[in-house]
Amino acid sequence: MLEELRITGLGVIDDSTLPLAGGMNVITGETGAGKTMVVTGLGLLFGGRADAGRVRADPGRAVVEGRLRLAGSVATTVHTRVSDAGAEPDDDGTLLLSRTVTAEGRSRAHVGGRTMPVATLGEIGEQVVAVHGQSDQLRLLRPAEQRAALDRFAGAEHEKLLGEMRETYTRWRAVADDLADRRRNARERNQEADLLRLGLDEITRVDPQPGEDDDLRAEAQRLEHAEGLRVAAIAAYQSVAGDGSDEAPNATGLLGAAKRSLEGQAGVDAKLGDLAARLDEAATLIGDVTAELSSYLDSLDADPARLQTIYERRAELRALTRKYADDVDGVIAWADRARGRLGELDTSDDLLDELDRERARLEDEVAALAVRVTAARKEAAGRFADLVSVELAGLAMPHSRVEVAVLPAAATTADGADDVELRLHAHPGAPSLPLQKGASGGELSRVMLAIEVVFAGAGGPPTLVFDEVDAGVGGRAAVEIGRRLARLARTHQVLVVTHLPQVAAFADRHLVVAKDTGGAVTTSGVRVVEDTERARELARMLAGLPDSDLGIAHAEELLAVAARERRS
Repeated sequence: MLEELRITGLGVIDDSTLPLAGGMNVITGETGAGKTMVVTGLGLLFGGRADAGRVRADPGRAVVEGRLRLAGSVATTVHTRVSDAGAEPDDDGTLLLSRTVTAEGRSRAHVGGRTMPVATLGEIGEQVVAVHGQSDQLRLLRPAEQRAALDRFAGAEHEKLLGEMRETYTRWRAVADDLADRRRNARERNQEADLLRLGLDEITRVDPQPGEDDDLRAEAQRLEHAEGLRVAAIAAYQSVAGDGSDEAPNATGLLGAAKRSLEGQAGVDAKLGDLAARLDEAATLIGDVTAELSSYLDSLDADPARLQTIYERRAELRALTRKYADDVDGVIAWADRARGRLGELDTSDDLLDELDRERARLEDEVAALAVRVTAARKEAAGRFADLVSVELAGLAMPHSRVEVAVLPAAATTADGADDVELRLHAHPGAPSLPLQKGASGGELSRVMLAIEVVFAGAGGPPTLVFDEVDAGVGGRAAVEIGRRLARLARTHQVLVVTHLPQVAAFADRHLVVAKDTGGAVTTSGVRVVEDTERARELARMLAGLPDSDLGIAHAEELLAVAARERRS
C-alpha cells in the first residue's frame, strides 16, 4: 500500500504530507481547496503526464514523494523490476518514489534514491494503483473500453487466448500485405531486381575479399620502395650481425664481449652476474631480430610484374568502390544486402502461390481463434452482468440490471470479431439501453463502482483511488456507495476524494484539505481529523454549518451508523 504521500509546490498545495492508512482513506474539503491536486500528485508519482502550468511560481518546481510497502506477488514483481533498473528498496522493505516537475516543464523521476526514466514510475504504477475518476466513467462509454473491461474480467486464460489471436492476426496481415504489394508493384519490383542483379554480377566477377584493398595498398608500397627498404634492412643487419669481416664491430659481438667481461667478476659481486644474465637476454633478442632481418631480405623482391598485377587489381576494386561503397568491406556488405533485397522483391509465380497458401492458412486460423474468443466473451459476459447487477442492487438500484451484449463487429481485428456493449435495464418495463443513453450521471457512477467492486474480487492493484465517482448521487445511494467502498477496503487500500458525508463517514482515516487565504498567496494544507474535528467536518459537508449543534449531532449519528456497518 501507499503509506505516505508528500506534495510540494503543486497547484494550491505548498507543502503537505498525507499519512495514509490501510483500509479506506477519504479526502474532503471545500470546493477549490485542492482535493484534485492530491489525485494529480498521485498521477505524477506514478508516471502521469506533467503539466508545468500546475507548478507554483515559488519555489518554481513541484515535488511528489511516496513511500510504498508491498506484499505478495505485487512486491515480487515491483522489486524485481526496480532491482533490474539498479535500485533497491529500503532496509525496512519500503520503496521510495519521487517525481519532480519544474516550471519550465522539465521532469525527473527517482526510485529507491536512483534516477530513473519516468516510464519506470508508470510500470510500477500499473502494478500498484488504479485511479478511477469521472473521466474514467466517460471512457467506460466507449465500445473499445467496454470490450477491454470484459476481457479484463474474463481472466488469465482469456488473456492468453487473446494474445494468441493478436499474434496470429499480425502474421496474417503481414503476409496478406506482402502478397498484395508484390502483386500490385510487380513491375517496379522487377526493375529494382534487375538493377540489383547487374550490381551483384559485377561484384561477383571481381570477387573482392574482406580487407583486400588495404592489403594490396601495403604490398604495392613495399614493391614501389623495394630498393630503399633493402638498403635499410642490409644496414641494420650488418650493424647487429656484422658484414663477414673481423674488423667492423657488430652488436652481437659487442654484447658477447660485455657478457664475458661481467661473468669474469660475477664471483666477486653477484650484481654483475645479474647484469650478465640480462646481457644474455639482450643477445637472444638481437639474435631473433637478426634472423627476421635475414628472412625479410630473402623475401624482398622488386617484381615489376607483380606490381603491375597489383595496380590492375586495385583499379578493379576502385571501380566497385566508386559505385557501391567507400571501401571493399562496404562493397561486400552492399552485396549481402542486395541478395536479401532480391528475396523481398521476388514476384515469381511459385513464390506468389506459396504466399497465397500461407495467407489462406493464417486467415483460417484467425477465423477459428475469433470464434473461440467470441465464445469466451459470451461466457464471461453472463457472469460479469450477473455480478455487476448484484452490486447495483446493493447500491440502491434494486430493479436495475446490467447486460453485456457481445455483437458481431463490422470486421475482424487483432482483438477479435466482436463489439461489446454495456447496457442498463434501469427498471422493469424500461428498455435495455446502452450506458451512454440509459444511465444518468448518478447511475453511471454507481455502475462504475459496481464494476470496480467486481474487478477487485478478481485481484488487481492493491491500491484503488476514486476521484469523486459519487458525483450526482445522494441519499440512500450515497450510504450504499460508502458501504461498498468500505467493503473494498477490507482487501484493498482505498483512497476516496468525495463531497458526500455519507461516504466520508465510512473512512478508516479522514483527511481534510483546507485553504489558507491569510497570506499574499492562497495555499492549502492537509490534516488528519478525528473525533470532534471529524464530526465538525461532516457537519460542514451535511449543511455547511460546522459549528451547528444539530449538524454535529447528525454527523455523530452518521459516524455511529457507519461504524456499525463496518463491523458487520
